Amino acid sequence: QVQLVESGGGLVQPGGSLRLSCAASGIIFSFNVMGWYRQTPGNERELVARITGGGSTNYADSVKGRFTISRDNAKNTVYLQMNSLKPEDTAVYYCNAHDFRNGNDAWGQGTQVTVSS
Repeated sequence: QVQLVESGGGLVQPGGSLRLSCAASGIIFSFNVMGWYRQTPGNERELVARITGGGSTNYADSVKGRFTISRDNAKNTVYLQMNSLKPEDTAVYYCNAHDFRNGNDAWGQGTQVTVSS
């Protein structure tokens, strides 16, 4: 079955950096658009960044210039490098795999990112 396992969350001070990783199994990784979403209590899950199998990317306006999404198709892993973190980046971050052939979506369990002094 499909498994997405996130890692790399934690507590960081404003202005700091974190790198999230998401290891995928049970999917044909290159057929999936991989994305990072985030959610705070009482709010809907929102797109942070996503990347196609060919490496095309798009970002939420709030993270442009600070976050970078990348993928290693040989390792079935997607990354989110987060720099210049702000308190408003605090959220649970979820990895998503979207298979463009059939529209199937898979989600990871989420990893908490807290930006606070």
